[in-house]
Amino acid sequence: MKATVAAAASGALFGGGLAISGMTRPEKVVGFLDLAGGWDASLALVMIGAMLVHFVAYRVARRRVAPLFEARFHLPTRKDVDRKLVFGAAVFGIGWGLGGFCPGPGIVAAASGALPAIAFVTAMTTGILLEDFALARFSRWSKRRAARVTARHVGCLEERS
Repeated sequence: MKATVAAAASGALFGGGLAISGMTRPEKVVGFLDLAGGWDASLALVMIGAMLVHFVAYRVARRRVAPLFEARFHLPTRKDVDRKLVFGAAVFGIGWGLGGFCPGPGIVAAASGALPAIAFVTAMTTGILLEDFALARFSRWSKRRAARVTARHVGCLEERS
């Protein structure tokens, strides 16, 4: 229960910060990305503020043996860059630039009833579900194919002996 309350409070704090900074308004994001026009540096200031908070919080957290509401830290272990990561980052960036929303600000703006944000969150959710479906489908296909190749390979080895 404590972990759920802490997560909700963190989400509310994050959402409040996005709303106060104006980052739920797509024109702020588009203004930041428009280097040739009327560039709006406010998103850069929000990013710098977030980096400063992370810098301090990360160093405090690293001194702890475990997080407050878990037995251990769950940190990423992969350090490689693969096609999925690059493709996902590109899709995220293109969508952010075209729509002016990324997931956090989109959800906060959708909660306020903004129709473009509701459309964004609906499309984002649909994309997530489609990706999950496609991965599950591909995984089953890949396992069946690997089993056929292995069976064929084992058959070839048996014929040779």
